Amino acid sequence: MGHPTAEQVAQRAFDLELLNERQLRQVWAELGSRNVKVKELLQVLLRREFLTNYQVERLVKGERSGFFYGDYKVLYLVGTGSFARVFRAVHRETGQVVALKVLRSRYSEKPEQYSLFIREGQVGMKLRHPNIVPIHDVVSTKRNHFFVMEFIEGRNLREFVKVRRKLPPLEAVRLAADIAAGLQHAFEHGLTHRDLKMSNVLVSSRGQAKLVDFGLAAMDEALAADASVDQPNARTIDYAALERATGVRRDDTRSDIYFLGCIFYHMLTGVPPLSESRDRLHRLNKSRFLQVTSIQEMDPTIPHSVAILVNRAMALDPGRRYQAPAEMFDDLQNVAKRLEEQPPAEAEAATGPAAAAPESAPVPAAPERKVMVVESNVEMQNIFRSGFRKAGYRVLLTSDPKRAIQRFRQDATVADCVIFNAQELGEAAIDGFNQFGKDPKTNFVPAVLLLDEHQRGWKKQAELGPRRVALGMPITMKKLRIALAKLVAAPAGSP
Repeated sequence: MGHPTAEQVAQRAFDLELLNERQLRQVWAELGSRNVKVKELLQVLLRREFLTNYQVERLVKGERSGFFYGDYKVLYLVGTGSFARVFRAVHRETGQVVALKVLRSRYSEKPEQYSLFIREGQVGMKLRHPNIVPIHDVVSTKRNHFFVMEFIEGRNLREFVKVRRKLPPLEAVRLAADIAAGLQHAFEHGLTHRDLKMSNVLVSSRGQAKLVDFGLAAMDEALAADASVDQPNARTIDYAALERATGVRRDDTRSDIYFLGCIFYHMLTGVPPLSESRDRLHRLNKSRFLQVTSIQEMDPTIPHSVAILVNRAMALDPGRRYQAPAEMFDDLQNVAKRLEEQPPAEAEAATGPAAAAPESAPVPAAPERKVMVVESNVEMQNIFRSGFRKAGYRVLLTSDPKRAIQRFRQDATVADCVIFNAQELGEAAIDGFNQFGKDPKTNFVPAVLLLDEHQRGWKKQAELGPRRVALGMPITMKKLRIALAKLVAAPAGSP
């Protein structure tokens, strides 16, 4: 067969619903004849933006698929990953621009592979936060499986830093704070990222960092067990290596915090802290984490306060790292304020014994008191956060009583006391409060149950004691802080 004519190419585009009759008429009218070269036709289609370069390339090759996924018309390829490709697309009726993450065809035929992809997408749909790219829909058909996501105008952080070489401390601190905020939201929903890397952070045109691919590391790990599948992505191996080196379980949020520290380091210096290699055994070697060049040695001009944040996030001992993303977020916010107020020329360089390497760096002194608040209402979370911070408390927030108990089981020193607010959580708060008191790993920790006016009768169901009280709402922050102080000072004998 010879090369197709311009008329044949135009007809093919029409048959594939890439062009409509009105657009075809306009094109032929501009050309003045159908007896033109294909190149001339394509130039008009591109100039009028009736087709994109991606569509033209596939059209000329004779491709008849990959132009549409469900109700969405693909405009162009944005990026590729180990098991999926991302496209910019537009809804054929509403014109809404979205990003489509489409599972590669080689994984789309095995139910055990595509079902995992779909399940992780459905988990990701639950996350709604300004620093997480939202998944609007998860679609699974006989041939295609894809997510419909918000399209972010911008680029990923790897590309962003590659162009800029390295970022000013204040800008890096703000982006790191965005990432920490997104991680905290997921943490409160019982999720970790497990694939945190520069390319999984998007930087919007407004300079805001947004996380993508929450939970999809599970698919990488599942595919890694399949001998027919190529090696999983490098970050999945890095997480496994860190967990092996530090003895933590696979979904510990502190591993995400370590790799946030790596991203922070890379933004500030333009150099990744961990030696990069394709060799799996090298990536699994603990020595990679021990041989990190300290950030102040890499760049002595980095402000002392910023270097200490990086060092704490990247402490190899998980106990010396930030214990939750919210803790790191708080410190990042405080440092950002100081940097905003301080003229660049007077910025403090990271020098002297206080700015030691990640493993030997002195951890910033933590506040003497830490309180965990179990609260599902965002407005109330802000009230608690503000009120306790003013009194010198470090505040940890979660909306899930079970998650709070789990955190204390992992680390009994995560907070000095815990508050369960039943106003919106209802009986789940009482169940959590009682379970907290029965568990030998948590029953010595002071706990408060807050009950609304119509919940006062529930006090009879609460298991109280010298370090466990139920208080009625409304209550002033001052009275609540006084009650907490008394509980923390009470003898730790019985719960």
